[in-house]
Amino acid sequence: MISLRRQLLVTVLAVSVVATALSGTLAFVRARDEANALFDYQLRQLALALSDRPFGAEVPRLGGVAGFDFVIQVWDRFGVRRYYSHPHRVLPDRAQLGFATVPTSEGNWRVFSLARPDQVIQVAQPLRVRQRLALAAAWRTVAPVLWVLPLLLLAAWWVIGRGLRPLDRLASEVGQRNPEALAPIPLSHTPEEAQPLVAALNALLDRLAAALDRQRAFTADAAHELRTPLTALKLQLQWLEHADSDAERRTALTELAAGHARVMHVLEQLLTLARSEGAPIAHQPVDLARLARDVLATQAPLAEARAIDLGLDAAPDGATVTGDATALRSLVGNLVANALRHAPRQGRVDVRVTAERDGVLLEVADNGPGIAEAERERVFDRFYRAADAGEGGSGLGLAIVQAVAQRHGATIVLDGADLGGLSVRVRFPLPASGD
Repeated sequence: MISLRRQLLVTVLAVSVVATALSGTLAFVRARDEANALFDYQLRQLALALSDRPFGAEVPRLGGVAGFDFVIQVWDRFGVRRYYSHPHRVLPDRAQLGFATVPTSEGNWRVFSLARPDQVIQVAQPLRVRQRLALAAAWRTVAPVLWVLPLLLLAAWWVIGRGLRPLDRLASEVGQRNPEALAPIPLSHTPEEAQPLVAALNALLDRLAAALDRQRAFTADAAHELRTPLTALKLQLQWLEHADSDAERRTALTELAAGHARVMHVLEQLLTLARSEGAPIAHQPVDLARLARDVLATQAPLAEARAIDLGLDAAPDGATVTGDATALRSLVGNLVANALRHAPRQGRVDVRVTAERDGVLLEVADNGPGIAEAERERVFDRFYRAADAGEGGSGLGLAIVQAVAQRHGATIVLDGADLGGLSVRVRFPLPASGD
């Protein structure tokens, strides 16, 4: 599990440690350079101070702490060494004028040699002395930071905790809500950085509230719609039980089978509508002309039983839309089934699929009674039936058509047909370039 508090603390600790290490390194390098420049100046000044002493004069021992002494050598003009302040030191017997770093068995030494007419003076110092002093100077610079580092980390822990406290309050507020509390979370006391998250959460709550409202309405409508056919089934069963003759029993069985078919049809439509509104659709190319041809093949027996002329006028090169083939099959099937149900015997139902410049047009027209213009908006409501809709319908066909069309970005227009009945036009947009 990802912890913002832990990540921030680790980041602050890492940055503090790296910054301390860099500052310590820079302090050491700077202190070493300054110490080298200072000690070079001291070597030169000491050599100049000794240059005016007469040859053979007693040269006092300089320094007194082991490891910090200067080592002095003096040669006369003939190259004979006249003075050596520390005979035990291992330094070269010849002097290189000016500054030089000389490697010896005791480590590297910094040497300055000065030539005078009657003598040569050499002053030397071990480099480890300079390094020790540079390290001490760097430690004095870094030590306060190291002492303050724990306080900085403690302050960072407190500041981070205080900064994340609004998120804790937000999590507590959301956690204490019951499943029915879908009111938006107020943004007044929400930090600016968390407002996009809260806004997205509020949008999700709005969608959940709308989905729950649709579910409640759907459940209520379904319960109301199923009550009538189930009651009819119960009465038909009672009629069957009390039938006195074979003819009455056959009639009761016929009515019972028809009632069962109506209930199954309503249930299938309810399931189709639920899938059309809730399940995600696939984004695949679908040949709408071929799909319509398959649907008409399955509906042909019903058309033949009522002597209805069922025809298809489809583009020869196909008409491709982007979407879910199963959902689109349900859309075409419901439109054709509605047209066949409302067309009179020996009537006519025409299906046309046309590829247009800005999309694909599906049109289903019949020569039935049509729908009054005042009712054309209401027929998309669940379980709504027009006054002249007749028997056999569930009132869900056009609701399913609208749900599928909306999810595919299509528009639906109801109009009078040239055949005299109703024309339903569904216009699909062109497939996206990436599909």
